[in-house]
Amino acid sequence: MSLHQGPRPSRDSDRDRRRLAVNPFHAAANPLGGMTEAPPAHRLPDSPLPPESAYRLVHDELMLDGNARLNLATFVTTWMEPQAGVLMSECRDKNMIDKDEYPRTAELERRCVAMLADLWHAPDPSTAVGCSTTGSSEACMLAGMALKRRWALRNADRYPAKDVRPNLVMGVNVQVCWDKFCNFWEVEARQVPMEGDRFHLDPQAAAELCDENTIGVVGILGSTFDGSYEPVADLCAALDALQERTGLDVPVHVDGASGAMVAPFLDEDLVWDFRLPRVASINTSGHKYGLVYPGVGWALWRDAEALPEELVFRVNYLGGDMPTFALNFSRPGAQVVAQYYNFLRLGREGYRAVQQSARDIAGSLAERVAALGDFRLLTRGDQLPVFAFTTADDVTAYDVFDVSRRLREGGWLVPAYTFPPHREDLSVLRVVCRNGFSADMADLLLADLERLLPELRRQPGPLTRDKGAATGFHH
Repeated sequence: MSLHQGPRPSRDSDRDRRRLAVNPFHAAANPLGGMTEAPPAHRLPDSPLPPESAYRLVHDELMLDGNARLNLATFVTTWMEPQAGVLMSECRDKNMIDKDEYPRTAELERRCVAMLADLWHAPDPSTAVGCSTTGSSEACMLAGMALKRRWALRNADRYPAKDVRPNLVMGVNVQVCWDKFCNFWEVEARQVPMEGDRFHLDPQAAAELCDENTIGVVGILGSTFDGSYEPVADLCAALDALQERTGLDVPVHVDGASGAMVAPFLDEDLVWDFRLPRVASINTSGHKYGLVYPGVGWALWRDAEALPEELVFRVNYLGGDMPTFALNFSRPGAQVVAQYYNFLRLGREGYRAVQQSARDIAGSLAERVAALGDFRLLTRGDQLPVFAFTTADDVTAYDVFDVSRRLREGGWLVPAYTFPPHREDLSVLRVVCRNGFSADMADLLLADLERLLPELRRQPGPLTRDKGAATGFHH
């Protein structure tokens, strides 16, 4: 989550003591006789407010947020059926961790894990181990912890010696949660850089970075930078060859935050999951292409051996025996219930239809953007329903940050950002097509882009100086 600081001091003493503005109509409606003064913005008010007045103050301020349905930067679900919303409302007071008090909610979680184990071809779905999380970031942390502990148990005679430091191999395109994991758990991050038109991990390069201190290699099924799948089967093959040469047995974790809920339905012949013996664990985001409002994720291990028992805690002070493996303790059960609702509601054919529609819209929109002549596609939305594009080589009057800024004026949030080493020279725009982003909305986005292009072409040069402020988006 974001890290916030208190309000900065200002020379304007009135600003330092800022209060929320109150509409006289709201104050007059106060059954206690109206408000004598507006509540402060940065400290607790001295007295309570009527519920309608408090609601109106918060509601009016939130009107300045962007429209979530027009946010093409986020992978997170922004639309669900009303029935799912009702179920979530009915479960909003249930604590997911309290399995003794809410046994049916716990059972729905167990069923979701079993369904995912089957979907991802676990050798024996009945022995696969898994849990829900608050999202893929927590799921990745748990998977990384399991990899590190397994490595430490195998190297108990050397670790934790001061001169021995575990490392994790991954592409430079990984989501920031993996950088956090390495920082927080004191693991060396060994990253394979981008080269030329290769925007993700190279299997052979990853294998060459491995040594006796490597806890695992991360493969990404759906890069956030461009929507492409990393070649997980080729990665496992390269690590198989490494083991034959050196004896090093390096496990793989698949970060399927998005792709693990797309590939099983649209790319059934693609082998990336537990069918590969080297894949020890997989995570996904239920709140991305699992089609649930934030936040829920899932972490699964192929069997109990892949998750060291000593990482699992059992407590009974809430009643019953409660094994738990999580960074959080208390968290809502509503999203888990909503995930089970979607699994029942859609089934395999329903998920296939939803994901195929998103991919079709992404592919069609990508082709039409390319046809404008001002842009060059990096990806075409034929893996994740996501495509990335940059300005054509002959475009000098504007850049991708200008395009993002101008689209934002119409309410569209289309992120522009630079790529990591060794392709910092490349800046792109990315469009994420999710359930709820319809073909009609794609037409509207393209129409707005076409309308802006004549003005952009007349610019003397790129105008957006603060590239970060252009989109408010950061990987």
